[in-house]
Amino acid sequence: MHFNIFGRGRTLRIAVAITCQMAFVFFGYDQGVFSGIIGNPNWLDRFGHPKSSLEGIIVSIYNLGMFSGCVLNFVVGEKLGRRKSMWLAMAFVIVGATLQTSAFSTPHLMVARYITGIGTGIDTTTTPVYQSELCDARIRGRLVSSEPLFVGVGIVIAYWFDYGMSFVGGSISWRLPIGCQMVFAFAVIFLVFGLPESPRWLYAKGRNEEALQVLCDMYNAPEEDAKIQEEQNAILEVLAIERETGEYRWSQLLERDEVQTGRRVMLAYGMQFMNQMGGINLVVYYVTSVLEDNVGLTRDLSLILGGCINTMFVIGSLVPTFFLDRLGRRRPMMFGSLGLAISMMMIAVLLSFSDTANGKSTSGASVAFFFTYMLIFGASVNCIPWVYVPEILPLHVRSKGAAIGTSANALWNFFVVMITPVITEALPWQWPFIFMVLNLSFIALVYFCYPETANLTLEEMDQLFTRGDDDLRADKKKLGRSTAVVRSLDRGGAWRKRGSVTGMNGLDGKADFDAEHVEKAL
Repeated sequence: MHFNIFGRGRTLRIAVAITCQMAFVFFGYDQGVFSGIIGNPNWLDRFGHPKSSLEGIIVSIYNLGMFSGCVLNFVVGEKLGRRKSMWLAMAFVIVGATLQTSAFSTPHLMVARYITGIGTGIDTTTTPVYQSELCDARIRGRLVSSEPLFVGVGIVIAYWFDYGMSFVGGSISWRLPIGCQMVFAFAVIFLVFGLPESPRWLYAKGRNEEALQVLCDMYNAPEEDAKIQEEQNAILEVLAIERETGEYRWSQLLERDEVQTGRRVMLAYGMQFMNQMGGINLVVYYVTSVLEDNVGLTRDLSLILGGCINTMFVIGSLVPTFFLDRLGRRRPMMFGSLGLAISMMMIAVLLSFSDTANGKSTSGASVAFFFTYMLIFGASVNCIPWVYVPEILPLHVRSKGAAIGTSANALWNFFVVMITPVITEALPWQWPFIFMVLNLSFIALVYFCYPETANLTLEEMDQLFTRGDDDLRADKKKLGRSTAVVRSLDRGGAWRKRGSVTGMNGLDGKADFDAEHVEKAL
């Protein structure tokens, strides 16, 4: 069911972007809200002051639910489409948040967090794909990278809400922040009613007339418009190529076919693995506990600094939101991983002096590198995986592949969040070295394994893997020069006979030009 609430063209594109951003605000809020709750005195009394191992399970079971949501979307996502998948996600979130808010026992709370996680898994698997399929290639990086920016917004809202509610006595101090998850869920449900389905999904299902209408609505152009026809023909051409081998079964996702589907699925998985194993959710979920227990700060100061540190996450995320398509994907990932490794190394070095005469001041100095860590993560490793995963995958496995990629995010998120209370207790200053080594290894992994995808259309991704990066970009550059010469001749009036310039997708863009002049110019 689709109501034309937002009209056509620019307003509709803005509505799509806002809806996807709202879905990620919820994701960030849900990740951040428990950081300020696990030390809440009333919460601790209600759930029996859980030991570090049980605390890790209570917090991380949400991520296990998120993994389950990815698996569920892996099975039903292509059948439901993007809009219905987002509604399903929000339904799970509302049920889970209601149960969390009303929890009076540890099993009750754990089941509730697991159900909420299922909704989050479906949400984070579907939303980047939906956004990437409804935007122009030239701004896809900026739009999709804005979604993780709003993860940071959600985290910051949750942190400061927790801090404000810490001055309120009773169970309302933690039940209200948990219950407010539903505000974002209901907002997404309402907004999706006014949005169209993905045209690429509609074409894949044979609903060509609906898909064409969506393209016309998105660009506010008639069916005969050159851009509409180009996008339609490109999508249909790629679908035809991808269907030559028949419908992909689950067992075929990792096979080596003509468009290297298996390699691309593994790249998607690895990108989300790097997103989590650099140590980010140790900081997001437990920074207040680490500042209190390992650095030695008071709880009130730890809560304030936790909110400030996570604000750096948002500030850093502004960089890829505006400049990612110019910076590319590879360089920010490599330089970002280097910065994260240095920050973790400095945290470990400064915490190692905690038992010395100047231990309090040196341990306090480590707080500065929590700030640099979050700033660098927001500017690099936070956003790029969410952009790279949906754009690297071929259309016939885009939903399934995105589910596999996001499942890596959820699974390794679960792993890090579960072990964090244990390792920070057992290795009070050594634990950052683990993440330092992992971040350094990611530099080599990106350099040798991941191709650059910036400024390529989703349909050109297949050519990137069949022809290679250098050949594809050389042809794009030559095509750009051809177009420039044709336009120059047009302005000079040097037309002699009709011809055509063939684009990257094999589509003919008809133009008048003097063939002899063009040949000499090139």
